[in-house]
Order: sequence, then structure tokens, then C-alpha cells
Amino acid sequence: MARKTMTDYEVEQEIKRLKESPLVALGKQEQRLIYKRRQYMYNLQWLERRGKELSDLGITLENIEDQITRTDAALGEAEQQ
Repeated sequence: MARKTMTDYEVEQEIKRLKESPLVALGKQEQRLIYKRRQYMYNLQWLERRGKELSDLGITLENIEDQITRTDAALGEAEQQ
């Protein structure tokens, strides 16, 4: 089945119509939500990998604040030297 060739004017009119279409808006919203969920999943996966690295270093939820404070203090001392 051959596609009808559109003039530049017809293309512009079709773009204008589609941009105003509530169905296009609905599709865009779905696309945004899917993208947002995937980004959230990727972020959680990264946090899980980072948590594994910290766990392997012996850092736990109970001692992380002390570990970070010690790291900050050590960095401050290194900068002063």
C-alpha cells in the first residue's frame, strides 16, 4: 500500500493537529511515567550496588555516620598538610 505524499503545508498542519491532540498528550504522559519508573529502578539498583560496596568495607546502618565523620576528618587533615 503506497503512502500519500504530503506537501510541506500539509505536514505542518498535521503537526499542529497532533500537538493539540489529547490522545498525543495521553501517550506522552504514559511515556513520561514509564521513563520515570525506569529511572527510579536504575537509581535503586545503583544504591544497592553502592550498599554492597559499603557492606564489603564493614560499614553498616549502625556505624555509617561514624564512618563518614571519620572520613571527613581524615580528609580535612590531609588538606591541611
